[in-house]
Amino acid sequence: MSAVLPPIVAPMAGSAARSEGVWRAAWRRMRGDRVGIVSLAVVAVFLLMIVLTATGLVARGWQKEVGVPSAPPTFMGPAAAVETEAIAAPTGPVADISAVDPLAPRYKEWAERAAKYKTVETPRAQTLPFGGDRLGRDVLSKAMKGSQTSVFVGLLGALVAAIIGTVLGALGGFFGGKVGDFLEWLYSVFTSIPDILLILSFAVIFGRGITSVAIILALVGWTGIYRQVRAEFIKHSTRDYVRSAEAIGASTASRMFRHILPNVSHVILVRLSLLVVAFIKFEVILSYLGLGVGVDDVSWGTMLAEAQSELVLGYWWQLVAATAFMAVFVTAFSLMTDALRDALDPKLRGLE
Repeated sequence: MSAVLPPIVAPMAGSAARSEGVWRAAWRRMRGDRVGIVSLAVVAVFLLMIVLTATGLVARGWQKEVGVPSAPPTFMGPAAAVETEAIAAPTGPVADISAVDPLAPRYKEWAERAAKYKTVETPRAQTLPFGGDRLGRDVLSKAMKGSQTSVFVGLLGALVAAIIGTVLGALGGFFGGKVGDFLEWLYSVFTSIPDILLILSFAVIFGRGITSVAIILALVGWTGIYRQVRAEFIKHSTRDYVRSAEAIGASTASRMFRHILPNVSHVILVRLSLLVVAFIKFEVILSYLGLGVGVDDVSWGTMLAEAQSELVLGYWWQLVAATAFMAVFVTAFSLMTDALRDALDPKLRGLE
Protein backbone atom coordinates (compact mmCIF):
# COMPACT_ATOMS: atom_id res chain seq x y z
CA MET A 1 0.00 0.00 0.00
CA SER A 2 1.57 3.20 -1.15
CA ALA A 3 2.00 6.06 1.24
CA VAL A 4 -0.09 9.12 0.61
CA LEU A 5 2.11 12.19 0.25
CA PRO A 6 0.77 15.51 1.56
CA PRO A 7 -0.10 17.97 -1.12
CA ILE A 8 2.58 20.49 -1.93
CA VAL A 9 1.28 23.93 -1.23
CA ALA A 10 3.04 26.67 -3.13
CA PRO A 11 3.94 29.64 -0.94
CA MET A 12 1.80 32.65 -1.55
CA ALA A 13 3.43 35.67 -3.07
CA GLY A 14 4.60 38.12 -0.48
CA SER A 15 4.25 35.64 2.39
CA ALA A 16 7.99 35.31 2.86
CA ALA A 17 9.14 37.57 5.63
CA ARG A 18 11.59 40.17 4.45
CA SER A 19 14.23 41.58 6.71
CA GLU A 20 13.73 45.20 7.64
CA GLY A 21 16.14 47.63 6.01
CA VAL A 22 18.75 49.46 8.04
CA TRP A 23 17.32 52.93 7.42
CA ARG A 24 13.71 51.83 7.92
CA ALA A 25 14.60 50.18 11.21
CA ALA A 26 16.52 53.29 12.27
CA TRP A 27 13.53 55.50 11.47
CA ARG A 28 11.23 53.19 13.45
CA ARG A 29 13.48 53.46 16.49
CA MET A 30 13.83 57.19 15.93
CA ARG A 31 10.06 57.67 16.06
CA GLY A 32 10.00 56.01 19.47
CA ASP A 33 12.27 58.72 20.88
CA ARG A 34 10.08 61.75 21.69
CA VAL A 35 13.02 64.03 22.39
CA GLY A 36 14.60 63.04 19.09
CA ILE A 37 11.39 63.72 17.15
CA VAL A 38 10.91 67.15 18.76
CA SER A 39 14.54 68.01 18.05
CA LEU A 40 14.13 66.88 14.46
CA ALA A 41 11.08 69.14 14.10
CA VAL A 42 13.02 72.13 15.47
CA VAL A 43 15.90 71.50 13.07
CA ALA A 44 13.42 71.18 10.20
CA VAL A 45 11.91 74.57 11.10
CA PHE A 46 15.37 76.16 11.05
CA LEU A 47 16.18 74.58 7.68
CA LEU A 48 12.88 75.85 6.26
CA MET A 49 13.66 79.32 7.58
CA ILE A 50 17.09 79.18 5.95
CA VAL A 51 15.56 78.26 2.60
CA LEU A 52 13.07 81.12 2.88
CA THR A 53 15.79 83.64 3.74
CA ALA A 54 18.01 82.38 0.92
CA THR A 55 15.20 82.87 -1.61
CA GLY A 56 14.41 86.33 -0.25
CA LEU A 57 10.90 85.48 0.96
CA VAL A 58 11.89 86.21 4.56
CA ALA A 59 14.25 88.82 6.06
CA ARG A 60 14.95 90.37 2.67
CA GLY A 61 15.27 93.85 4.12
CA TRP A 62 17.45 93.03 7.11
CA GLN A 63 19.81 95.87 6.13
CA LYS A 64 17.05 98.51 6.05
CA GLU A 65 16.83 100.97 8.93
CA VAL A 66 13.16 100.43 9.73
CA GLY A 67 13.24 101.66 13.33
CA VAL A 68 14.79 104.36 15.40
CA PRO A 69 18.36 103.67 16.55
CA SER A 70 18.39 101.03 19.30
CA ALA A 71 14.61 100.66 19.18
CA PRO A 72 13.47 98.58 22.18
CA PRO A 73 11.41 95.38 21.83
CA THR A 74 7.67 95.82 21.47
CA PHE A 75 6.83 94.43 24.92
CA MET A 76 8.97 97.17 26.52
CA GLY A 77 7.21 99.99 24.71
CA PRO A 78 8.86 103.01 23.06
CA ALA A 79 11.85 104.58 24.71
CA ALA A 80 11.33 107.81 26.61
CA ALA A 81 12.06 110.89 24.52
CA VAL A 82 15.00 112.96 25.63
CA GLU A 83 14.14 116.62 25.75
CA THR A 84 16.86 119.06 24.78
CA GLU A 85 16.87 122.81 25.35
CA ALA A 86 17.76 125.12 22.54
CA ILE A 87 21.07 126.82 22.98
CA ALA A 88 20.75 130.54 22.63
CA ALA A 89 22.78 132.10 19.88
CA PRO A 90 25.68 134.19 21.12
CA THR A 91 25.22 137.92 21.09
CA GLY A 92 27.64 140.76 21.06
CA PRO A 93 30.83 141.00 19.08
CA VAL A 94 31.06 137.24 18.56
CA ALA A 95 27.70 137.18 16.75
CA ASP A 96 29.24 138.71 13.68
CA ILE A 97 31.01 135.64 12.38
CA SER A 98 31.57 137.13 8.95
CA ALA A 99 34.72 138.64 10.31
CA VAL A 100 36.26 135.20 10.92
CA ASP A 101 34.39 133.16 8.29
CA PRO A 102 34.49 134.61 4.76
CA LEU A 103 31.81 132.12 3.60
CA ALA A 104 29.26 133.26 6.18
CA PRO A 105 27.33 135.55 3.76
CA ARG A 106 26.60 132.56 1.50
CA TYR A 107 25.20 130.27 4.20
CA LYS A 108 21.69 131.66 3.77
CA GLU A 109 21.80 131.18 0.00
CA TRP A 110 22.98 127.59 0.35
CA ALA A 111 20.28 126.85 2.91
CA GLU A 112 17.58 128.09 0.51
CA ARG A 113 18.95 125.90 -2.30
CA ALA A 114 19.11 122.83 -0.03
CA ALA A 115 15.48 123.42 1.03
CA LYS A 116 14.34 122.92 -2.58
CA TYR A 117 15.82 119.41 -2.67
CA LYS A 118 14.85 118.33 0.80
CA THR A 119 13.75 114.72 0.82
CA VAL A 120 10.89 113.33 2.84
CA GLU A 121 12.16 110.97 5.53
CA THR A 122 10.30 107.71 5.99
CA PRO A 123 8.87 107.48 9.49
CA ARG A 124 10.63 104.89 11.61
CA ALA A 125 9.06 102.54 14.09
CA GLN A 126 9.55 103.36 17.75
CA THR A 127 9.58 99.66 18.69
CA LEU A 128 10.36 96.41 16.87
CA PRO A 129 9.37 92.80 17.77
CA PHE A 130 12.86 91.85 19.00
CA GLY A 131 14.22 95.40 19.10
CA GLY A 132 16.63 97.19 16.78
CA ASP A 133 20.38 97.66 16.59
CA ARG A 134 22.27 100.95 16.79
CA LEU A 135 21.29 101.77 13.18
CA GLY A 136 17.65 100.85 13.56
CA ARG A 137 17.78 97.52 11.73
CA ASP A 138 15.38 94.81 12.85
CA VAL A 139 17.16 92.37 15.17
CA LEU A 140 14.70 89.56 14.34
CA SER A 141 15.45 89.84 10.61
CA LYS A 142 19.18 89.92 11.35
CA ALA A 143 18.93 86.79 13.52
CA MET A 144 17.03 84.93 10.78
CA LYS A 145 19.51 86.00 8.12
CA GLY A 146 22.37 85.14 10.46
CA SER A 147 20.94 81.63 10.79
CA GLN A 148 21.39 81.17 7.06
CA THR A 149 25.06 82.15 7.22
CA SER A 150 26.04 80.26 10.39
CA VAL A 151 24.18 77.04 9.59
CA PHE A 152 25.40 77.08 5.96
CA VAL A 153 29.00 77.42 7.13
CA GLY A 154 28.50 74.57 9.59
CA LEU A 155 26.91 72.24 7.02
CA LEU A 156 29.35 73.01 4.19
CA GLY A 157 32.41 72.78 6.42
CA ALA A 158 31.24 69.51 7.97
CA LEU A 159 30.48 68.01 4.56
CA VAL A 160 33.93 68.88 3.17
CA ALA A 161 35.61 67.63 6.36
CA ALA A 162 33.64 64.36 6.14
CA ILE A 163 34.70 63.82 2.53
CA ILE A 164 38.38 64.47 3.31
CA GLY A 165 38.37 62.33 6.42
CA THR A 166 36.44 59.47 4.77
CA VAL A 167 38.69 59.28 1.70
CA LEU A 168 41.93 59.48 3.69
CA GLY A 169 40.65 57.06 6.33
CA ALA A 170 39.57 54.57 3.67
CA LEU A 171 42.98 54.73 1.96
CA GLY A 172 44.91 54.41 5.20
CA GLY A 173 42.80 51.60 6.62
CA PHE A 174 42.47 49.53 3.45
CA PHE A 175 46.02 49.74 2.06
CA GLY A 176 48.11 50.25 5.18
CA GLY A 177 51.86 50.06 4.61
CA LYS A 178 53.59 53.22 3.44
CA VAL A 179 50.27 54.86 2.56
CA GLY A 180 48.97 54.28 6.05
CA ASP A 181 52.23 55.47 7.64
CA PHE A 182 52.21 58.70 5.65
CA LEU A 183 48.56 59.42 6.52
CA GLU A 184 49.24 58.66 10.18
CA TRP A 185 52.13 61.14 10.11
CA LEU A 186 49.86 63.75 8.52
CA TYR A 187 47.20 63.06 11.12
CA SER A 188 49.74 63.41 13.94
CA VAL A 189 50.93 66.77 12.60
CA PHE A 190 47.42 68.22 12.52
CA THR A 191 46.40 66.86 15.91
CA SER A 192 49.62 68.02 17.61
CA ILE A 193 48.68 71.68 16.98
CA PRO A 194 45.76 73.17 18.96
CA ASP A 195 42.66 73.66 16.81
CA ILE A 196 42.30 77.34 17.61
CA LEU A 197 45.88 78.05 16.42
CA LEU A 198 45.27 76.18 13.17
CA ILE A 199 42.01 78.03 12.61
CA LEU A 200 43.58 81.43 13.20
CA SER A 201 46.55 80.56 10.93
CA PHE A 202 44.30 79.44 8.07
CA ALA A 203 42.07 82.48 8.61
CA VAL A 204 45.03 84.77 7.97
CA ILE A 205 45.87 82.85 4.77
CA PHE A 206 42.39 82.48 3.26
CA GLY A 207 40.90 85.74 4.52
CA ARG A 208 37.31 86.47 5.39
CA GLY A 209 34.16 85.18 3.71
CA ILE A 210 31.57 82.43 4.07
CA THR A 211 33.34 79.97 1.76
CA SER A 212 36.72 80.73 3.30
CA VAL A 213 35.46 80.01 6.81
CA ALA A 214 33.92 76.70 5.68
CA ILE A 215 37.21 75.62 4.04
CA ILE A 216 39.21 76.62 7.11
CA LEU A 217 36.99 74.59 9.41
CA ALA A 218 37.08 71.60 7.06
CA LEU A 219 40.90 71.60 6.95
CA VAL A 220 40.98 71.54 10.74
CA GLY A 221 38.08 69.16 11.49
CA TRP A 222 38.82 66.17 9.23
CA THR A 223 41.09 64.39 11.72
CA GLY A 224 38.40 62.95 13.98
CA ILE A 225 36.41 61.30 11.21
CA TYR A 226 39.64 60.06 9.58
CA ARG A 227 40.59 58.17 12.73
CA GLN A 228 37.22 56.46 13.03
CA VAL A 229 36.89 55.55 9.34
CA ARG A 230 40.45 54.20 9.27
CA ALA A 231 39.71 51.89 12.21
CA GLU A 232 36.49 50.67 10.59
CA PHE A 233 38.20 49.95 7.25
CA ILE A 234 40.97 48.00 9.00
CA LYS A 235 38.31 45.88 10.71
CA HIS A 236 36.14 45.29 7.63
CA SER A 237 38.88 44.78 5.03
CA THR A 238 39.64 41.26 6.36
CA ARG A 239 36.05 40.06 6.67
CA ASP A 240 34.59 37.28 4.58
CA TYR A 241 32.27 39.39 2.43
CA VAL A 242 35.20 41.58 1.31
CA ARG A 243 37.37 38.53 0.54
CA SER A 244 34.49 36.99 -1.38
CA ALA A 245 34.17 40.16 -3.46
CA GLU A 246 37.89 40.00 -4.17
CA ALA A 247 37.59 36.35 -5.19
CA ILE A 248 34.94 37.09 -7.82
CA GLY A 249 37.11 39.83 -9.33
CA ALA A 250 35.80 43.02 -7.71
CA SER A 251 38.18 45.95 -8.11
CA THR A 252 39.86 47.72 -5.22
CA ALA A 253 37.62 50.77 -5.57
CA SER A 254 34.54 48.55 -5.66
CA ARG A 255 35.54 46.74 -2.49
CA MET A 256 36.28 50.03 -0.70
CA PHE A 257 33.31 52.13 -1.72
CA ARG A 258 30.62 49.61 -2.72
CA HIS A 259 31.13 46.95 -0.07
CA ILE A 260 32.87 48.44 2.98
CA LEU A 261 31.69 52.07 2.88
CA PRO A 262 27.93 51.30 3.25
CA ASN A 263 28.71 49.25 6.35
CA VAL A 264 30.50 52.14 8.05
CA SER A 265 28.12 54.87 6.87
CA HIS A 266 26.48 55.16 10.31
CA VAL A 267 29.81 56.20 11.81
CA ILE A 268 30.31 58.85 9.13
CA LEU A 269 26.77 60.17 9.49
CA VAL A 270 26.95 60.55 13.25
CA ARG A 271 30.38 62.19 13.08
CA LEU A 272 29.08 64.54 10.39
CA SER A 273 26.27 65.66 12.68
CA LEU A 274 28.71 66.38 15.51
CA LEU A 275 30.94 68.41 13.19
CA VAL A 276 28.02 70.63 12.16
CA VAL A 277 27.46 71.70 15.78
CA ALA A 278 31.18 72.24 16.41
CA PHE A 279 31.67 74.27 13.23
CA ILE A 280 28.75 76.58 14.00
CA LYS A 281 30.41 77.39 17.32
CA PHE A 282 33.77 78.01 15.62
CA GLU A 283 32.14 80.28 13.05
CA VAL A 284 30.63 82.36 15.82
CA ILE A 285 34.04 82.67 17.48
CA LEU A 286 35.77 83.66 14.23
CA SER A 287 33.12 86.25 13.36
CA TYR A 288 33.26 87.61 16.89
CA LEU A 289 37.04 88.08 16.51
CA GLY A 290 36.63 89.75 13.11
CA LEU A 291 38.06 86.80 11.12
CA GLY A 292 34.78 85.27 9.97
CA VAL A 293 32.24 86.38 7.39
CA GLY A 294 32.60 89.61 5.43
CA VAL A 295 31.40 93.01 6.53
CA ASP A 296 28.44 92.88 4.12
CA ASP A 297 27.13 89.64 5.64
CA VAL A 298 25.55 88.94 8.98
CA SER A 299 25.88 85.90 11.21
CA TRP A 300 25.32 85.06 14.83
CA GLY A 301 28.96 85.87 15.47
CA THR A 302 28.81 89.36 13.96
CA MET A 303 25.63 90.06 15.94
CA LEU A 304 27.41 89.12 19.17
CA ALA A 305 30.33 91.35 18.22
CA GLU A 306 27.99 94.30 17.63
CA ALA A 307 26.09 93.59 20.84
CA GLN A 308 29.27 93.97 22.87
CA SER A 309 29.29 97.74 22.51
CA GLU A 310 25.50 98.01 22.77
CA LEU A 311 25.38 96.07 26.03
CA VAL A 312 27.39 98.80 27.77
CA LEU A 313 24.58 101.24 26.98
CA GLY A 314 21.91 98.85 28.25
CA TYR A 315 20.74 97.60 24.82
CA TRP A 316 20.68 93.86 25.48
CA TRP A 317 18.14 92.61 22.92
CA GLN A 318 20.55 91.87 20.04
CA LEU A 319 22.71 89.76 22.36
CA VAL A 320 19.68 87.83 23.60
CA ALA A 321 18.30 87.26 20.09
CA ALA A 322 21.55 85.91 18.64
CA THR A 323 22.23 83.75 21.70
CA ALA A 324 18.69 82.35 21.76
CA PHE A 325 18.70 81.40 18.07
CA MET A 326 22.10 79.75 18.37
CA ALA A 327 21.29 77.93 21.61
CA VAL A 328 17.99 76.53 20.31
CA PHE A 329 19.48 75.24 17.06
CA VAL A 330 22.65 73.79 18.58
CA THR A 331 20.72 72.10 21.40
CA ALA A 332 18.14 70.64 19.03
CA PHE A 333 20.79 69.44 16.61
CA SER A 334 22.80 67.82 19.42
CA LEU A 335 19.75 65.99 20.78
CA MET A 336 18.80 64.87 17.28
CA THR A 337 22.34 63.57 16.80
CA ASP A 338 22.14 61.55 20.01
CA ALA A 339 18.84 60.01 18.93
CA LEU A 340 20.23 59.25 15.47
CA ARG A 341 23.30 57.60 16.96
CA ASP A 342 21.12 55.36 19.13
CA ALA A 343 18.93 54.48 16.17
CA LEU A 344 21.90 53.49 14.01
CA ASP A 345 23.88 51.67 16.69
CA PRO A 346 24.44 48.06 15.51
CA LYS A 347 24.55 46.82 19.12
CA LEU A 348 21.04 48.16 19.74
CA ARG A 349 19.84 46.57 16.49
CA GLY A 350 21.08 43.21 17.73
CA LEU A 351 19.05 43.49 20.95
CA GLU A 352 15.72 43.76 19.13
